[in-house]
Amino acid sequence: MTNLVTLLVPIVLIVLFAWLARRAWKSRHAVVKWVGVVLTGIVTLMLTAFTLVAVIGLTKFNAQQSNPVADVQVTSSADQIARGEKLAYVCANCHSTTGNPPLDGSANNMAGPFGTLYPPNLTPAGSIKDWSDGEIIRAIREGVDDTGRALIVMPSDKFHGLSDADVQDIVAYLRSQPAVSHDLPDTNLNLFGDFALGAGFLATNQQPPIAQPVSAPPIGTPEYGKYLVDFSNCQTCHGQDFAGGTNNFVVKGPNLTAIVPGWSESDFVKTIRTGVDPTGHQLITAMPWKQFSAAYTDAELGDMYQYLHGLKPIQK
Repeated sequence: MTNLVTLLVPIVLIVLFAWLARRAWKSRHAVVKWVGVVLTGIVTLMLTAFTLVAVIGLTKFNAQQSNPVADVQVTSSADQIARGEKLAYVCANCHSTTGNPPLDGSANNMAGPFGTLYPPNLTPAGSIKDWSDGEIIRAIREGVDDTGRALIVMPSDKFHGLSDADVQDIVAYLRSQPAVSHDLPDTNLNLFGDFALGAGFLATNQQPPIAQPVSAPPIGTPEYGKYLVDFSNCQTCHGQDFAGGTNNFVVKGPNLTAIVPGWSESDFVKTIRTGVDPTGHQLITAMPWKQFSAAYTDAELGDMYQYLHGLKPIQK
């Protein structure tokens, strides 16, 4: 995270421009006085606002969350590991160098101009080797790391509804992966990153504590399809209402409420399996259809289709 010393730069500039505004105010030349006061005053106010928002972001990042850690010991049976591996394909789009398990971390910096933010190595060689099962579950569903700080970008708002069984299956798989040594830079947001976090351009997505058992909806229903669509984080690219993406920081996916109703269930399943839609259009590489194909059975994709097909069409 940004060193506090870095904040001295805008503070010094604020003092400098405030001093220049004061000097301009004392000028006996009317043009110099008013042009100088207006220009230096505007810059001073902008720098002050920027610095205050950056401080808010710095405070937000370092705040200790009160989410308790559940006392959970995952049994890691063969069935759990197998199910967890399939679900891990959804996570591989961010947490893998190859786009497939094992989840050895990513070489892609998700912070861009805001600093360094690499999805971490989640194999037993990574930092989670020292985490309890409860801490891993809290990180996935509540967006809080082992130190109690909120995670940045982690889509825990979409994972918050994961069932106890599914999230424990993921933990079982994470523990079973081959240990891959893959050094990644520590998360380090620069001054603009602090501002982005304070202004809401970067999100922590920290979620409320889960205190009650969580179960998935019945398999074979549109509700279960919604459950899988939420876990797949489709809204990030396709919009919260699935009517097309609006987030300038990710690829803007098309309007699914206008597209999916024109497809049959077999069309939808084939599109995910092949990456080619019924019109012969090749899906863009940003669409993780390969990961979804590996994660879900035909029946699960059918449930996702039933949910998306049932959405009210939205024209934009």
